[in-house]
Amino acid sequence: MKLFERLTLQAQANPQRLILPESTEPRTLQAADRVICNKIADVTFIGDKEEILNKAFELGLSNIEKARFVNPKDAAVVEPYAELLAELRKKKGMTIEEARKQAANPLYLGCLMIKKGEGDAMVAGALSPTSHVLRAAFQVLKTKPGVSVVSGAFIMLLPENVPFGEDHMLIFADCAVVPDPNAQELAQIAIETARTTRNIAGLDPVVAMCSFSTKGSATHERVDKVIEATEIARHIDPALKIDGELQSDAAIVPKIGEMKAPGSPVAGHANTLIFPSLETGNIAYKLVQRLAGAGAVGPILQGLAAPVNDLSRGATVDDIVNTIIVTCNQAIGDKK
Repeated sequence: MKLFERLTLQAQANPQRLILPESTEPRTLQAADRVICNKIADVTFIGDKEEILNKAFELGLSNIEKARFVNPKDAAVVEPYAELLAELRKKKGMTIEEARKQAANPLYLGCLMIKKGEGDAMVAGALSPTSHVLRAAFQVLKTKPGVSVVSGAFIMLLPENVPFGEDHMLIFADCAVVPDPNAQELAQIAIETARTTRNIAGLDPVVAMCSFSTKGSATHERVDKVIEATEIARHIDPALKIDGELQSDAAIVPKIGEMKAPGSPVAGHANTLIFPSLETGNIAYKLVQRLAGAGAVGPILQGLAAPVNDLSRGATVDDIVNTIIVTCNQAIGDKK
């Protein structure tokens, strides 16, 4: 079964409460109509119900009226969320007047609904810059306990003639958020990416901490960071199959793994690659995407207290549907 076929079935079996704050954006409405029709999620739109339904009518959509609607222009609706936001941000000096204004922003209101237990996940970004989406998530939801960084993973869907990875998949991180993580942050990225491998890719994670050195073949402070991060990750999750430092060929090619890292439980068999910096991760996923003709699902944001994913402003309707499916599966995985 292909990745999105499986993820769709999982979402349909356990529908999550999905919040869409960009409620009159045409591609978002078209994606939501498909999601509602196929019973993938219970959708809440943040916006004026009449405006949303009029836009849906213009687009010829027949399922939007089945969603829930929360109007940020209604002061009585916004007030309890404003009170919550003022409490969350009081150490930053936020007044209730400031909170009322910010809570009426659909991005913030969506995150506040999740914070109050009225939603499970949010997808935005078709209209909003990434910085605006992430700022709302950071300020309201924050990161998971014990996690200080948010990172971005990609599931690389490899052509059938490529013999690496597992089920024609490799998971890469961080490719989107943290420019130069320290050892503690890199360990957290590894742990969260292993969750993505398990909950989204459906694989038992085999994690390689990548470097330009394999088991002491080179010495440098950047190699030391990867070695330290590997040990921290092992301490956080002793059951996780993880090893490092490993060069990328030693991580995924069995013969090279056996030669360069004999006895390693990971070398030659990794399905999850953790890169030491954003530049290496970003370069790697784009090269694999273009040179191998691989699909790239992501970025899947990891580490937030609840799933929030950011769309490219150039996203297609299919892209939005797929992001919603992934986000719902993150919410399902977080509850396990």
